Amino acid sequence: MNTILRKSMLSVAGLAFATGVAAGPVTAHAAPVHEAKPVAVVQTDKPDTAKLIPHGTQGAQSRIALNDEQTANAKAIIAATKKNGLPERAAVISIATSLQESKLENLGHLGDRNDHDSLGLFQQRPSSGWGTPEQITDPEYSTTAFLKGLKQVDGWQDMPLTDAAQTVQVSAYPDAYAQWEQQAADLVAQHWNS
Repeated sequence: MNTILRKSMLSVAGLAFATGVAAGPVTAHAAPVHEAKPVAVVQTDKPDTAKLIPHGTQGAQSRIALNDEQTANAKAIIAATKKNGLPERAAVISIATSLQESKLENLGHLGDRNDHDSLGLFQQRPSSGWGTPEQITDPEYSTTAFLKGLKQVDGWQDMPLTDAAQTVQVSAYPDAYAQWEQQAADLVAQHWNS
C-alpha cells in the first residue's frame, strides 16, 4: 500500500475513533469497515509508451541522467517534430538517434575528437550536405533535416527504431540506436503535451 493512501487511511481511522469515543459506542447494526483498495490513476494527456515502442525494445537499454540543457534539447526535438506534423513515434526515433550521436548535447567542433566534421545533436556533417555549421547546430534545423530524411524512408513508422535511424544516419554502428529507445519514449511521453 502506498504511503499517501496509508496516511490517509490512518487519518480517517483516527478521526473515526475520536468521534466514536466522543459519541459513544457504535451500534451493532453498523456496516463493517473494509480496507480501501488502491485505485490506479491514468493520465490521458500523455502518450502511452507502449504505443511509442510498437515492436518492443531491442536488446539492453541504456539510460543517462539529463541536465537542463539536454532536457531542453529533447523538448526542442519534440517541438520540431510537432511543427513538421509528424507523430510521437518520429520524436522517439529522433531523440534516440540524438542520444546515441551526442547524448542530446548540441556539439560544436571537437577538434581531433570530432568524427570528421560532425556537429550538433545528430552529428550531421556539412560536407555531407546536411547544412552549414550554424544550421546544423540549431536544434530545430537539425531535427527538421533528420525528419526530412526519415520521411524519405519507406515504412519508417512500422520498422524497428534502429533500422529507421540507421537508414537516415548511415552510421558505422547501425545497431547502437536501439539501446536508447526506452529513454526516448519516456521523454516523449513526459514532454509531448508540455
